[in-house]
Amino acid sequence: MKAGAPEPPERPFHLSAEVYDVIYQHLPYTEQADRIAELVRQRSPVARTLLEVGCGTGRYLQELRRHFTVEGLDVEPAMLDIARQRLPDVPLHEGDMRTFDLGRPFDAVMCLFSSIGYMTTREDLVAALGNMRRHLVLGGVMVIDPWFTPDAWIERHIGASLDERGDLVVARLSHGTSDGRISVMDMHHLVGRKGVGVDHYVERHVMGLFTDEEYMDVFAEVGLAAERLDDLAWMDRNRYVAVAV
Repeated sequence: MKAGAPEPPERPFHLSAEVYDVIYQHLPYTEQADRIAELVRQRSPVARTLLEVGCGTGRYLQELRRHFTVEGLDVEPAMLDIARQRLPDVPLHEGDMRTFDLGRPFDAVMCLFSSIGYMTTREDLVAALGNMRRHLVLGGVMVIDPWFTPDAWIERHIGASLDERGDLVVARLSHGTSDGRISVMDMHHLVGRKGVGVDHYVERHVMGLFTDEEYMDVFAEVGLAAERLDDLAWMDRNRYVAVAV
């Protein structure tokens, strides 16, 4: 980062939670939720309960509840605050995907939108997927949207978006670098509030780069029979579906 730039907070989305839904308002949540429900029911027609790990502001849960009785979990309190406003009657839990314990299993567990990418080591990945597996009934279904593989990562890529909703205008520029198998994205936000002014802050996202083979090895290690789907989840990334065995 250049001298004089704001230092990123330790927690991604701590500052940007309030504008997250503005930035991602164009995502096909309804279409994706219907596809996820189809994937689950193909493998477990009797599935009724679903846990989303890394639920963020609750937009996927808002759609998935049309198909299942849902609960959510996230590590960021600011995101959960928004989710609770959106879904006041849905149980939402604060916790780390590697260590949370809700004390009961679900018919399906989701970890969408590359949230699993915040696991930066194989040990992290084993802990997270193993913990989610422990929250699945036998024969239950897990859906994972992975982060980039090492081969797909584009070094020093610049991403840009400009979005507006209500009184908020949000411009975001991201710059990605890597250190071995770790990707680092600094996301610069310009947040304009009409009639008020403009704020600038940076959030840093540190995420692990794993190959398809490494994901599949970990799935097998923690007791999941997984397959990589040819249809794409988002931003040209494949999706994994696994069954608890």
